[in-house]
Amino acid sequence: MNDTPEPVEPANLRFLRLLVTGLTGVMIVGLVTVVLLIVMRFRDDGPILPENLTLPDGAKAQAVTMGDGWYAVVTEDNRILVYDRITGGLRQEVLVD
Repeated sequence: MNDTPEPVEPANLRFLRLLVTGLTGVMIVGLVTVVLLIVMRFRDDGPILPENLTLPDGAKAQAVTMGDGWYAVVTEDNRILVYDRITGGLRQEVLVD
C-alpha cells in the first residue's frame, strides 16, 4: 500500500556496521580464550614431588622449590626441608616461626 522506497544505506555506514560486528566477534573469542586459560591454570593439582623423596611422618608438602643440586619442600607444619637432588638425602631442616 505504501509505495515509498526503502532508504539506501550509505556505503560507509555499512562498512562501520561490519567493522563493529567483526570487532564484537574478536572480543568474544578473546574473552573466551582468557577464561579458558584461567580455568586451565587453576586446575593445577599442586606441587609435584621428585620420585625418590620421602617426607617425614605426618608432613604434607605445600610448595616445592628446586635449585642447582638441591630442592626444598615447604611443609604445612611450617618447616622447610632441603634435600640433595642426587642422593635424595635431607641436607637441612629449617623451622619457620
